[in-house]
Amino acid sequence: MSLAACGKKAEQAPPPPPEVGVITLATQPVANVIELPGRVQAVRTAEVRARVDGIVERRLYEEGTDVRAGQALFRIDPRENQAAYDAAKGALARAQAAATNAAQVVRRYSTLVGEQAISGQEYDAAVAQQRQGQADAASARAQLDRARLDLTYTIVTSPIAGRAGRAQVTEGALVSASQATLMTTVEQLNPVYVNFSQSRGDLLKLRRDLASGAVRAPQLDRVRVTLELEDGTRYPQAGHLDFLDMSVDENTGTVSIRSEFPNPQRVLLPGQFVRARIEGGVTTQGLQVPQRAVQIGPQGASVMVVGKNNVAAARPVRLGELQGGNWVIRSGLAPGDRVIVNGLQKVRPGAPVRIAPPGRQAPQGSAAGARPAAPAAAR
Repeated sequence: MSLAACGKKAEQAPPPPPEVGVITLATQPVANVIELPGRVQAVRTAEVRARVDGIVERRLYEEGTDVRAGQALFRIDPRENQAAYDAAKGALARAQAAATNAAQVVRRYSTLVGEQAISGQEYDAAVAQQRQGQADAASARAQLDRARLDLTYTIVTSPIAGRAGRAQVTEGALVSASQATLMTTVEQLNPVYVNFSQSRGDLLKLRRDLASGAVRAPQLDRVRVTLELEDGTRYPQAGHLDFLDMSVDENTGTVSIRSEFPNPQRVLLPGQFVRARIEGGVTTQGLQVPQRAVQIGPQGASVMVVGKNNVAAARPVRLGELQGGNWVIRSGLAPGDRVIVNGLQKVRPGAPVRIAPPGRQAPQGSAAGARPAAPAAAR
């Protein structure tokens, strides 16, 4: 009798399957947001270089300040260029005097040749001398213009309006036109560009989705872009796409994309790393799951779904962006799948589960468009 009692105690009933809360996925319009890393670039960058040889006399701007287009930045010793200008001016005066004298000779000879007082050969020589004088005067005038231009180059000006950087030369430095000595750099920082790249495969998929109507997107210049800075804060002003390259980088297999952002406070600086969120339209048949339903590990992201006979199974998924409290699902799930959102800590893949009645399933944080699943008895 005692052995029979012990046998009955050993044959205890197995524990019931854990109770879980699930949602049944349904398609819905989802914002098609693409997240890409990028770097800031100035809209315009001008390298200010020497255009004449000489010694730098003075820096005429304050480093790191805004300058106007045409504002003087450096002064190069002008004495040598001034002497060359004066010499060219004198050479022009001599050439003009010679041309005037030759013209007067031609006028006198034109009367004498009609009276046969001089030979035709002498007259032709006088005409040739006049033309030679006119050519010499034109050449001297061009030399004077060149000397005047070189003299103006002794005052180095900014070609664009923007922020002038650190001076690359100091007073007393010898600069060279032949070596194009870099003197400083001016960058236009409002607005700025942000450059990033997208893989060719993702771009092809997006184009297929646009052609099929699975994604509705605005025109290129109306695609809104927002930025996240290195410290995780959101840049307050939105930008827009303004360039999409038509060639693929052979080394990386990516396509270059560029956006433009207003930058009145100079928060964005050239070379700065940012993360861009491109709002590329709406996916008409999108899927979302609550953030708490997704498990992310070394092998990637996965969710637990309830399959046939209420058996739990792990399903790997490819995540999109996080919108509110929901992950956008790029692949791995389909409409009608039952995703476990509550009670995950008790669930093991391949083990049966018991679906909680709709009244006991916590609806907060559930994906928009999804609905709590009915228990097995009601399905």
